[in-house]
Amino acid sequence: MSGNSAARILLGLFLGLITACAVFAAGMVVGAGAAPLGEWIGRGAPLLGPLIADTSGDTRAPAGLDDLFDPFWEAWDIVHQKFVDQPLDDTQLMQGAIRGMVDALGDEHSSYMDPDEYLQANLPIDGSYEGIGAWVDTEGEFLTIVSPMPNSPAEEAGLQPGDQVIAIDGEDMTGIDPSVVVRSVLGPSGSTVHLTILREGAEAPIEVDVRRARIDLPSLEAEMLEGDIAHLRLYTFGEGSSEAVHEALRELLAQNPRGLILDLRGNGGGLLDTALEIVSEFIGDGVVMFEEYGDGRQETYESRPGGLATDIPLVVLIDGGSASASEIVAGAIQDRGRGALIGETSFGKGTVQEWIPLSRDSGAVRVTVARWLTPQGRQIGDVGLTPDVEVELTEEDLAAGRDPQLERAQEQLLQSLTESVFP
Repeated sequence: MSGNSAARILLGLFLGLITACAVFAAGMVVGAGAAPLGEWIGRGAPLLGPLIADTSGDTRAPAGLDDLFDPFWEAWDIVHQKFVDQPLDDTQLMQGAIRGMVDALGDEHSSYMDPDEYLQANLPIDGSYEGIGAWVDTEGEFLTIVSPMPNSPAEEAGLQPGDQVIAIDGEDMTGIDPSVVVRSVLGPSGSTVHLTILREGAEAPIEVDVRRARIDLPSLEAEMLEGDIAHLRLYTFGEGSSEAVHEALRELLAQNPRGLILDLRGNGGGLLDTALEIVSEFIGDGVVMFEEYGDGRQETYESRPGGLATDIPLVVLIDGGSASASEIVAGAIQDRGRGALIGETSFGKGTVQEWIPLSRDSGAVRVTVARWLTPQGRQIGDVGLTPDVEVELTEEDLAAGRDPQLERAQEQLLQSLTESVFP
């Protein structure tokens, strides 16, 4: 496994809405702390015209592209000669051409960010860990809610996985990079942000007021349940999560549990390397995922030695907010027959993105560079993982303080132990 691959943010799922930019190499946490927007690779290169840059930064004329670019330069001349409002801003024309080229890929996760947007997206938030408390995906057309954080303002306001933020405080967000939009959702504790939400199945956009707050998100929670069942709930795949999981498992296993529930509900993902370390706690050896590249290459990732919970009976809880790193872990456990998945279909984030800055401070291009596959070669992008046992968690359940998914997981483990058979 290459160093670049290991450090990439988990599959680009931008974790974040609410607290501050994240430490995740690929995105922001609207709820955590923050490094640059990406694991930068290579050297930037102008993407227009007959001049491009090689990896050393030198320019050269790409062979065979003169004829291909003739129509572009003809159009360039036409607008400069004919357009009614002169003079034109050549920089804006160049940026628009790059944006159009990337849009023509037809991939919602690939995009262009101009220098100002790129700068804003990378600005530190100066310790302002306040917002609405939601994991978000910043790789589509609009900022999309992956999952509200537990007991957060976003959850209290009724935001749901899949909600798209199309306007903030009445300002249309169409055409604005979601990595920049996310900063408009952040704000001082006690202030209110008005979100216009596009929700699947709703006849019209939904207007929601969310009162911002200080967000303190635990990395995980661990407890022993009735029947000597251990319950480990993981909220994110951050830089310290693998160590926290290892220590929590050590403490839980010291209590001799009969089975273990790994709870990944609402976990929007994080770092790829963390996902690999955590899945290795539950799978002792063998393949846990593949990465597939555009040239047909495939990179294999295997479990790492030293896992603490490779033999204990296991079930995994997932829902529509389980994404990216969560899906890598859950998909490996399901495909390898290590345990059953219980709950609802996961989010469906199955691609890897990299942000590549362009030369001369010309912004950056985010490109989908690979797809990840489960050990059985399944692609989960836009499909998600289907649980072995589907159990819905309704608003009525939440209001009544019930958790039928967790109850079903306990039943599954206890039943399997009684039968001495485990899937």
